[in-house]
Amino acid sequence: MAGPAQVFPPGDFIREELEARGWSQADLARILGRPVQTISMIINARKEITPQTAVELAEAFSTSAQLWLNLEASYRLSKVTRDPSIAARAKAMSKTTAP
Repeated sequence: MAGPAQVFPPGDFIREELEARGWSQADLARILGRPVQTISMIINARKEITPQTAVELAEAFSTSAQLWLNLEASYRLSKVTRDPSIAARAKAMSKTTAP
């Protein structure tokens, strides 16, 4: 049985887009009107893609803002530690409050 799909940071996709276009991080920074350091932080998953940044990336790469927000959300969710005791407590609470 296959495990969950591997999730990559959105920066990996940005890196691929830059390479495909022959652009550097500095080029993208100029296009977006952002500091190069900010672009580097996004690419290296040290800074999240905000809705505003998603819109700007969509304009630069002819994609949708939703693509970038979905990539960001999927990546961040993949890093969250799940607590199975929450579901157990909710189930127990449902049993005690059922008519």
